[in-house]
Amino acid sequence: MIQRVWGGVGLLLFALIVFAAQDVVSAVEGTVNRIDARTKTFAVKTADGAEHTFHFAGRTAVHGTKAAVKGSKDAFHGLKEGSEVAVHYTAQAGRETAEEVDQIGKDGMKMAEGTVWHIDRAAKTIAVKTAEGAEETYRLAEHAAKDTGKDIGEGAEKSGKVTVYYTEEAGRKVARFFKKTF
Repeated sequence: MIQRVWGGVGLLLFALIVFAAQDVVSAVEGTVNRIDARTKTFAVKTADGAEHTFHFAGRTAVHGTKAAVKGSKDAFHGLKEGSEVAVHYTAQAGRETAEEVDQIGKDGMKMAEGTVWHIDRAAKTIAVKTAEGAEETYRLAEHAAKDTGKDIGEGAEKSGKVTVYYTEEAGRKVARFFKKTF
């Protein structure tokens, strides 16, 4: 009997450790101010002056650069110093690893502005009404779907003004990053 209890406690502790070890993805927006190909890192300076240094992993996806579209073998997929980016990253033991980098400036992804009309978290879509009155629906990329809960809460669905940065894939608009505007 005691052996079963200890076995159950051990299994519970193992499950808690595995759950706690899962990476939490955060996002930061800023300008690339340094790229180091030797260490596979790049630094992003945010609007408030903070600087984040991100590690570029083999799994890191880049959207919005011409090289990313062409399937470049360049380690940074066309990112350059001065690029405006949104970086979705994980942090573990003080090391920030870029999971996805979205180039959002004038040379980056397409952009739309409007008011959030509807969010369907189950279908992972967001509908935005533009200033002209048109309603655009975007499929939320994985990281953007997670960010939806942080920036736009329940009840704010029909009043949140946003800028949506998106790509087009197979004829569908995919929201990669969005931010609240005031």
